[in-house]
Amino acid sequence: MTPSGTRRPWVNGLLFALTVLSVFGAGVFHLSARTMDEALWNGVVFAASVMGILCAHEAGHYLMARKNRVDASLPYFIPVPPFFSLFGTLGAVIVMRGRIRSRDALMEVGAAGPLAGMAVALPLLLVGLARCPLMKIPEAAWMEGQSLLYLAAKSMVVGPIPPGWDVALDRSPMAFAGWFGMLITMLNLLPIGQLDGGHIFYALFGDLHEKVSRLFHRLLFAFGLGVATFYGLDAYGRGLAPDAVAEAAIPGFSWIFLGIIMAVAFRRKGFSHPPTDDRILSPRGRAVGIACLVLFAVTFMPVVMRPIV
Repeated sequence: MTPSGTRRPWVNGLLFALTVLSVFGAGVFHLSARTMDEALWNGVVFAASVMGILCAHEAGHYLMARKNRVDASLPYFIPVPPFFSLFGTLGAVIVMRGRIRSRDALMEVGAAGPLAGMAVALPLLLVGLARCPLMKIPEAAWMEGQSLLYLAAKSMVVGPIPPGWDVALDRSPMAFAGWFGMLITMLNLLPIGQLDGGHIFYALFGDLHEKVSRLFHRLLFAFGLGVATFYGLDAYGRGLAPDAVAEAAIPGFSWIFLGIIMAVAFRRKGFSHPPTDDRILSPRGRAVGIACLVLFAVTFMPVVMRPIV
């Protein structure tokens, strides 16, 4: 994302350090460990993996911005206390000052982050999955979202998984970080406003961007209500207690919450995109844009986390 900001490098450094600490804490507190030493090691591996993914993502944006002579800040990392978040961070943002004047430059800057981040996240996921044991899905637990890419990675590394079983993702900080990297990539590729996906969609389709941007934002609320209704009715149909029905519906409200956050974030700038001076995208730029659309499709998770009730 590229909101406005200020030139204070010490702020970037402080936020980076706080994010390292908060991600380390998330790894210590939220990943499965049998001893304190193992918990601390989980924190180290998780923090190194997550920060590697985020740094690659933001470096992609920054380097392409510099290449195209776009005034860009250092990344502003966003720490979240571990008791509020499984991950300890909401990612990072880079401030772009002024508009990007050509569609090819816009495509390079917008696509470089997700592609660079996934270039780190996917190997981490594959290596981490090789160390994930299989476990019987417990009757009361939270299950991570399943995307096409994640399912393919599990099939390739783990092989066939018996019904009622799954990989114990919380036993591998590297795999959990790789899964988080896919989640961050998917969210950034939403074709809304000036998210990375918004830059890419504008470079590909120009004036169609604003209509699609507003449509996708409304769909976040509709999709969230649909997911909440589906899982809530399923729990109700199984005769579960009202509190269990409410718990089952929780995954849908994460999309509604995301829609509210975006409404607030884009309140001043709106959901449109600053125009470029040209209307031409090179064949190479178009190929990169299509690759990003495919990446969005294969990383899309209808449900980010859901309770097993």
